[in-house]
Amino acid sequence: MTAELARGQNHPLSQARLEIRVSAGTPVVAGATIGDEHGKVHGVEWVAHPGAPTLPGLEVSRQAAADHRLAIDLGAVPEAGHRVSVLLALPTPGTGGPVRFGAVAAPFVAVTGLDGTEIASYTITGLDAESAVVAVELYRRQGAWKVRAVGQGYAGGLAELLTDQGLPQAHQLASGIDAAVTQGLARSVQAPPRPTDADRSRQGAAPAPVADQGGPAPEIAPGPESPQPMPPYGSPAPGIPQHLASPYAPQGTSADASSPTSPAAGAPNPSASPYADPPAVTEPTGPTSGGPIDYSHPRRQNAAPPPPPPSAPPAPPGQPAAPVAGDATGWSMDERLYNQVWGMFEDLARTTAAYRSAVDFADSRMEKELDQVLSDPRSRIGGQGDAAREAARAKHAQLVDQARAALDRDLAQLTAEAEVVEPALPSAFARWDNPVWHAYRVPMEIPMALRMGDLHLPEAPDLRVPMLVRLPLERGLWIDSGPAGSLDGSFTDTHDLRRLAMEAAVAHAARLLAVHPAGEFTVHVIDAAGSGAQPLLPLVRAGVLAAPPAIGAAGVADVLARLTQRVDLVQMAVRGGAADSLPPDLDPAEQLLIVNDFPHGFDDRAVNQLRYLADEGPAVGVHLMMVADRDEATAYGPLLDPLWRSLLRLTPVPDDHLADPWVGHAWTYEPALVPVGSQVLQQVLSQVAAARTKRT
Repeated sequence: MTAELARGQNHPLSQARLEIRVSAGTPVVAGATIGDEHGKVHGVEWVAHPGAPTLPGLEVSRQAAADHRLAIDLGAVPEAGHRVSVLLALPTPGTGGPVRFGAVAAPFVAVTGLDGTEIASYTITGLDAESAVVAVELYRRQGAWKVRAVGQGYAGGLAELLTDQGLPQAHQLASGIDAAVTQGLARSVQAPPRPTDADRSRQGAAPAPVADQGGPAPEIAPGPESPQPMPPYGSPAPGIPQHLASPYAPQGTSADASSPTSPAAGAPNPSASPYADPPAVTEPTGPTSGGPIDYSHPRRQNAAPPPPPPSAPPAPPGQPAAPVAGDATGWSMDERLYNQVWGMFEDLARTTAAYRSAVDFADSRMEKELDQVLSDPRSRIGGQGDAAREAARAKHAQLVDQARAALDRDLAQLTAEAEVVEPALPSAFARWDNPVWHAYRVPMEIPMALRMGDLHLPEAPDLRVPMLVRLPLERGLWIDSGPAGSLDGSFTDTHDLRRLAMEAAVAHAARLLAVHPAGEFTVHVIDAAGSGAQPLLPLVRAGVLAAPPAIGAAGVADVLARLTQRVDLVQMAVRGGAADSLPPDLDPAEQLLIVNDFPHGFDDRAVNQLRYLADEGPAVGVHLMMVADRDEATAYGPLLDPLWRSLLRLTPVPDDHLADPWVGHAWTYEPALVPVGSQVLQQVLSQVAAARTKRT
């Protein structure tokens, strides 16, 4: 799997013979330097460039081009070489091309095997006035080679870059490279124009998507659970964590923070794509027929959705475009908003990763420079050592300030986008305090996703990204009522946490009821000890439950027996192709079972039935929502560990247990709760109940 690197990140290399593929969208000069263990380049014989394109283990292009392939054989790199830096530079201004990287598309660099398989990739973002950049470096550490995303730019061009690497003849060599490039500019390869839909039609090919839909997310290292983000529609579903693999995750199997398995709303299920759409039974009607849109039809994977409607007028030169709600591809406004939120989540993850990596890079660079000063006894005394230390710290501060400025710029743009997107969200995607709920009407079709809360990062605590989970639910939910579900451990009162957890479960269940058509979602409750009676009052009073909450061991056994029987019957009918043979009294609606205070009231048989529902139920429309403290189930030993890992863990209070599928940030999750004193929940549930009564 390709590792998508952010600035400062590294990735191990398992093979010696490689290619570095560069795509810049405009002609650039590509070169490489060999440095010692400190990164110093000792002479021009350590630089591969268009005028001298080969070195032991290295070969670069002889001309400026929009795309390059650099050949590298790490096994042939001289023994004294510990670092291979890949350089990119814009040709000299007299060539008529751009003079700074900020005026062109961000260059993309990929490290591949000789068969073209990508090992790692890096998009060099954040460049502005720079005309030369160290893209990536391959370095030797303890006998093994790694690649690191660098992205260090230089406004002074190649001369400044080579000087920074310690090359004594930097200016002369830079002039020689410019001369060699000028002689070969007639052979420069321009970036090919983007083919139009008309071109593809003439070639018999399907139109390409208007906007990039993203690719498979990199596998997440063990750590916090990933939120189930929503994968963009029309793109192949990532086969890894996509339980929210972004804050909108569909479902899969993931682990929580205490069980190192995976990550952005639930951890991804490595064995199944949490975002995979269920097979469609009918042909999609399409947006032009006026009927409902089938978001799950497999042919959606092969066709591009329509482009978004015209956006705001172009921004003034040098200014970012004004954000527009729904300014993404999709078959409907809901899908466009869904994809836009997904894009915001990814943008925030990546820009924060770039900032953190840049700070780490600045820290490591300062440490290296200070170590060099201290390693020379002559510099430890007198003003020379103090001056070197001050210079290292000043360079560190400059790098950190540049990184923070880039982050602040991106955060400002994302904040402006969130301010226009949030008010435009449909009720299924909206917070409970959104005015859209005041105009709520029971829907006629199921939406594509449901909001389960918000996600944010420490660098931008005020910038919330909606956490959307794909519908229908493909994995159960676990509302953690234990003290481990508190971000700082301040919520230690067991009674309060259980009450808050049950209130969160009621809010989630009410939202599920509200976004389904009348009679197409049924809720059952097991409250064996009756401890959830008060939080359950909104559901009970509205009359939206299938039956009063089940209490005691007998109630537990009855509900579980009926739901397991339903799963068995539907499974047999589906496998036998005899759906018409189902009993006429079987409820065809999606079923949700809320279990409060597990394992109270559960014997071994009931525990096995619960596990069966968690494993087999979602595929046939039976879903599980557990409100429990995992520690209280330790009496059953490790037998219940698969149950907890199969559920998407949510908390009733803010907690940082979710992670994104790209770089694995720990995101703070905040549940989607009804504001204190608001009557919106009662108003929505009353309409749900009235619609159900009218339907029956």
